[in-house]
Amino acid sequence: MKSPRISNALMPLLLLVPVFAMLVSCSKKPEETEPVVTVQTAVAQRGTIQQVIGAEAVLFPRDQAAITPKVVAPVRTFYVNRGSRVQRGQVLAVLENRDLAAAEVENKGTYEQAQATYGLETSSALPEEWQKAELDLKTAKESYDAQQKVYDSRRVLFQQGALPRKQLDESAVALIQAKAQYEMAEKHLSALQSAGKQQQMKGARGQLTSAKGKYEGAAAQLAYTEIRSPINGVVTDRPSYPGETPPPGTPLLTIMDTSSVIAHAHIPQNDAAVLKLGDAATVTGPGLGAASVIGKVTQVSPALDPNSTTVEVWIEATNPDGRLRPGTTVNVQMVAQTLNDAVVVPASALLKTPEGETTVMIVSNDRAHPVSVETGIRQGDRVQIAKGLSGGETVIVSGAYGLPDNTRVKIAEPAAPANSGKSEPQKDAGKD
Repeated sequence: MKSPRISNALMPLLLLVPVFAMLVSCSKKPEETEPVVTVQTAVAQRGTIQQVIGAEAVLFPRDQAAITPKVVAPVRTFYVNRGSRVQRGQVLAVLENRDLAAAEVENKGTYEQAQATYGLETSSALPEEWQKAELDLKTAKESYDAQQKVYDSRRVLFQQGALPRKQLDESAVALIQAKAQYEMAEKHLSALQSAGKQQQMKGARGQLTSAKGKYEGAAAQLAYTEIRSPINGVVTDRPSYPGETPPPGTPLLTIMDTSSVIAHAHIPQNDAAVLKLGDAATVTGPGLGAASVIGKVTQVSPALDPNSTTVEVWIEATNPDGRLRPGTTVNVQMVAQTLNDAVVVPASALLKTPEGETTVMIVSNDRAHPVSVETGIRQGDRVQIAKGLSGGETVIVSGAYGLPDNTRVKIAEPAAPANSGKSEPQKDAGKD
């Protein structure tokens, strides 16, 4: 009968076992679950991206002429007003010119008289001295011929023994003297003709040239009183009125060719280094609304502006309807280069490590992994990935900052589009 007694002694202990087990089970901590971070993503796509350089610019006309009269005189007539369109060579105004017209007529008469005198000098008879020299030459020639005949005759007689030697020698001496006189007369006439003729022609030519110069000068002064347009364009300024005398050096009219305009922009030299002539550009500004005008780069200055250390760039744009006005400040966008098959991601996907390395976080099998990349050109909020991605990867664009490698992520649903403004139909009031 001892066994029941032992069982009664152990009964309290047996009752404590379940309680202890319950306490032990309650003291255990629940297992920690892995955190999941919600992120927003985008796909690295292959496509076209452009390097666009933007800057403010001031518009200038394609061509401009501030016409200043070369003579000081009152304005007799204006043929144009502000806003008038003109052509090259068109007469715009005429100054008082009666005195200049009279001077032109006078000098024209002097010039014509000099022309007549020049003709007479070149075709008139030889001067008296030339005539005497010609007569002396003719006489010397006749004497020389006569002495030659006498000498020839006496030489024949001497050879026949009919004439003494002395007379033949006398004839020879006379022939030599006659020949010398003839040669001297010939040289004298030649000298007169050479020097005298040249001096005579030179004097007549000088008088003609002087008269011609005075006439052309008077004609030019008269022509200066007709103000003509040097370019095609439109009259933008006409400060004087008929009857007024413009002060010396003051423009009488200003002509601008606004068929196209040139925007002068100053950009940093690093941006200017990638620009080249012919690069496409757009111009936006006052008078255009939301539209833009197509243009192109026509000049990149080879030197820096010493005041701003920037480079001046010219962009020419057509302006057929005149909406772009010279002097206006506009915005220009210049396309420096275009890549057609580039890997492109949103700029918000780029991260910087403490070491200065550029990375992006890609999502693979619901986990985030950092990838080192090299960036290229940027266009707005899009960036070219030159190295590190091949396209098609899912990159985190929001929520990646400070995210450890291999973190489990959940991709957030894209935001719903804004309500278009149409209200949903209401239920009938009488229906439940």
